[in-house]
Amino acid sequence: MEKPYYAVIFTSTRTEGDKGYAEMANEMEALAKKEPGFIGIEAAREDVGITVSYWENLAAIATWKKNLDHALAQKKGQKEWYSWYKVRICLVEREYEFNTSTP
Repeated sequence: MEKPYYAVIFTSTRTEGDKGYAEMANEMEALAKKEPGFIGIEAAREDVGITVSYWENLAAIATWKKNLDHALAQKKGQKEWYSWYKVRICLVEREYEFNTSTP
């Protein structure tokens, strides 16, 4: 990823049961991938879920936030899927990684 770029960190705790959550999460990821400025996504879930999406700029993030299908999923999330969540938007200026599988 070319730096700098932005990371949207979505941290959440879920309510009990799936209630269509997995299907909607897959749909939202597919939809986000079509948005101009989308770079990538990573997610993990145990007791707390963390999804980080990566974007070229703040305008791309704002456009995604206003996407009608995304807005409907957000409302459903507040009603059915989440007991708590927090969104953080961060500028990524530097990164590094460790990978044993790289020669």
